[in-house]
Amino acid sequence: MQQQSPDRQRRPIWHDLAERFADERECLASFLALEGAEVLDGEKPANLITLVNRRQACGRNLYRMWQAHGDSLLGEDGLAVRVLSDRGDSLLLLLYRPQPLAALLARPNVAGFLRKAGYTNPADQETSLAELQSRISATRFPHEIGVFLGYPLKDVAGFMGWAPLPFTCQGPWKIYGDPAASLGLAEAFRRSRCRMARRLTRCATPVECLQVVGSSTEGLFPGPVIENEYHYSSRGLGCASR
Repeated sequence: MQQQSPDRQRRPIWHDLAERFADERECLASFLALEGAEVLDGEKPANLITLVNRRQACGRNLYRMWQAHGDSLLGEDGLAVRVLSDRGDSLLLLLYRPQPLAALLARPNVAGFLRKAGYTNPADQETSLAELQSRISATRFPHEIGVFLGYPLKDVAGFMGWAPLPFTCQGPWKIYGDPAASLGLAEAFRRSRCRMARRLTRCATPVECLQVVGSSTEGLFPGPVIENEYHYSSRGLGCASR
């Protein structure tokens, strides 16, 4: 049987790497680097990262390690983090790159979509993130968060029932309508994670891997990937004119 190429292997998981790093700070850095790989690589504006308050298979508690070392690991080199919720038993982080996220939120179709979802000033990044955070509770999760994570707008709209698109397939998210661009984006995300897993096995310290690789915002999240033949206007979603 022909061996799979590295980029065709399964999606890497952190437990495969955790035991390589004896130091707590490096252990946490390896987790954040792998879970934020697509953001660091310039493929996504943001990622959700959950830290559970219990011992992992390696014996470490990610929640407690974040409390001890989180502030010293993030916040530089074009990377930001926001605690969306802290329930004691788990912590939900939004790891993001401010410039690409701001550019995404400023797009007219994205701003229109979020305005319909009730956001008062969608193009203002801080205001929108504060509103997103306020909507997260134990009983409700805002489905429009997919917009902030760089998922195709048509898929977020389809999931929310805002667009007459059929459910096509299940990837890392539910895909609606023509799946080609969405599946291509999902594959780009998977490859970013595979590249990060390889970097973590080679770098001197995983802290080095928490550096932004894709430094330019130009070309990130191209229109056809986000819109994929649909646009949002005050009248809703419809076929793009182009």
